[in-house]
Amino acid sequence: MLRLDDRRLLSALDELAGIGAIEGGGCARLALTDDDRLGRDLVVGWMKELGLDVRVDAIGNVIGLRAGRENLPPVMTGSHIDTVRTGGRYDGNYGVLAGLEVVRALNEAKITTRRPVAIAFFTNEEGARFQPDMLGSLVYAGGLGLNEAYAAADKDGRSVGDELRRIGYLGTTKPGALKPHAFLELHIEQGPILDEEKVRIGVVESVQGISWIEYTVTGVSNHAGTTPMRLRRDAGYLAASVNVFARKLAQEMGGNQVATVGALTLRPNLINVVPNRAVFTVDLRNTDEAKLKEAEACVAAHVAEVAKAERVEVEAKVLARFEPVVFDAGLVDRVERHAKALSLSTRRMPSGAGHDAQMMQRICPTAMIFVPSVAGLSHNIKEHTEAADLAAGAQILLNLMLDLAEE
Repeated sequence: MLRLDDRRLLSALDELAGIGAIEGGGCARLALTDDDRLGRDLVVGWMKELGLDVRVDAIGNVIGLRAGRENLPPVMTGSHIDTVRTGGRYDGNYGVLAGLEVVRALNEAKITTRRPVAIAFFTNEEGARFQPDMLGSLVYAGGLGLNEAYAAADKDGRSVGDELRRIGYLGTTKPGALKPHAFLELHIEQGPILDEEKVRIGVVESVQGISWIEYTVTGVSNHAGTTPMRLRRDAGYLAASVNVFARKLAQEMGGNQVATVGALTLRPNLINVVPNRAVFTVDLRNTDEAKLKEAEACVAAHVAEVAKAERVEVEAKVLARFEPVVFDAGLVDRVERHAKALSLSTRRMPSGAGHDAQMMQRICPTAMIFVPSVAGLSHNIKEHTEAADLAAGAQILLNLMLDLAEE
């Protein structure tokens, strides 16, 4: 069996983590920042060293193509290299760099596969700077137009289009021009299940639906000491009530329903002033589309009820909305078979986080491979996966890609 060199994989992860490094071992490489450009340059350099034909499309997605014996649709793997502001070194990066190690193993063994092999990293997967998340892969799969994607702006008003041009990654290739035979994404779980159950490989069957809504509440500022409670028009109160309501709703619905108020700003944000403005986000997720819609409706009804009672005005803006995705059953089965062939324990599971793979499922058979996240930590500088688990996941990726590339 062809073996992948996990020591080189670990070394590459360390080197990429040095770009945008923050105290404690984490990374801050937000999409289309200067540090993202440096990370892109490093990975593109590695692609070229491996002899890949590197292509940058019009939304900044980067694909390195290794030719096959025949000019057929390629077997593609990849993920992303952008991070959240307090990210770790494995989220996204692991899947991209493991793909490069697959190519390196094929090169060293002088194997030319029947189908081409492609390694990709997509723009703005995290959505930490621009919304929606998975923006690059969504454009690639035809779910979002280029002009709309270019217009997405960060909190400082800088747009995706302008930032792509500024960092030199506004490519000319049409997104989605290269349609894969199959797409695989290797990723850390970003949750506690595999680690808690001491299972080596997660066989991902689906991805939860995601609903991101930003609420802007307008009330009236007033003195915190002299204004009776019955006369207040408190924007902060509505935000606080939604935070508590969303948590209780998720607990009552049970199952896979989760709810998070992750961003909240108040104005004027002073200890002795009733807030006249609150801007906050609600993140709802569920593997069942009907239940996700139910949760959205419940939150919206609560917002309307409290806003009326408190006499405040509310505007709602959808930042992202994706239905649950079910991966290709045959490809999922093959992930499981390859894991068991290596005597690795497996667990079939949904993904609670969004991934580029859920967008790629729109255009080709897709599957994901999870490896454990120690203590379930991710989007955290203490994010960690054991070296043996990183190696195991990468070996499955190599074996399955070789299998697919000979079809």
